[in-house]
Amino acid sequence: MAPTQLPAGRAASLWLHSGGLIYHVRALRYRQRLWRPFCTQAARWLDSWHPPAQKLLIVGPSAGYTLSGAWLARFQRIDVLEPDPLARWLLGRRFPRLQFHAGTLDCFAAPDGPAQLALAYPDHAILFANVIGQMLGDTHETEWLGALQIALRGRNWATYHDVISTDTPPACTRAVTHAAGAPLEEVLRDFWQVAALSVHDHGTFGVLPGDTGYAVWSITPHQHHLVAWNAYCMMDEWSSAPA
Repeated sequence: MAPTQLPAGRAASLWLHSGGLIYHVRALRYRQRLWRPFCTQAARWLDSWHPPAQKLLIVGPSAGYTLSGAWLARFQRIDVLEPDPLARWLLGRRFPRLQFHAGTLDCFAAPDGPAQLALAYPDHAILFANVIGQMLGDTHETEWLGALQIALRGRNWATYHDVISTDTPPACTRAVTHAAGAPLEEVLRDFWQVAALSVHDHGTFGVLPGDTGYAVWSITPHQHHLVAWNAYCMMDEWSSAPA
């Protein structure tokens, strides 16, 4: 099975709203105040996940704006799959005491990407850092997510990812946890008390097993994302997701 390498066009794209230069400008402008509640919650999620692994692979870390240095320091080796060269440079600048090893595997390019990922990093705990909801397209998202669960069954892995996004500000930002099978409307009511909500569906709701944590990330004053958290350890395959 030949690994799929990152296409030059994607690697060179620096102008995406979900990554690249625009995202870094937003981080500079909003991270200290508007992003702080979500970054604090992401740190709580990560701190609650204790994979018994010395190596960590982060898929899509960008510059690590939602990552905790104390949590990253638990691992002896950290590999990253991040196509944005500016993000990789900023990641090193933000965590100067840590060493990041950059790879080129594009696990989103094809439905067998998760299998390639598992084969290339057999000893790593794997974290998808708010990337799954951004990278999957309508063409193979269901197949890819199914392949992900098969490829990483029995592995230590976690993900926080976009579920929906909207321009309507939330009424509440406190993180919650829902059991598997909870309807999307019930989850949305925890954050938005409106009669109707116009959303962009990122295609990730309810596709992963186990309890799921939810929090809102206000990217800008006019862009708000519902983010889900799922974490799995090899000794407890479908572990709970604490709020």
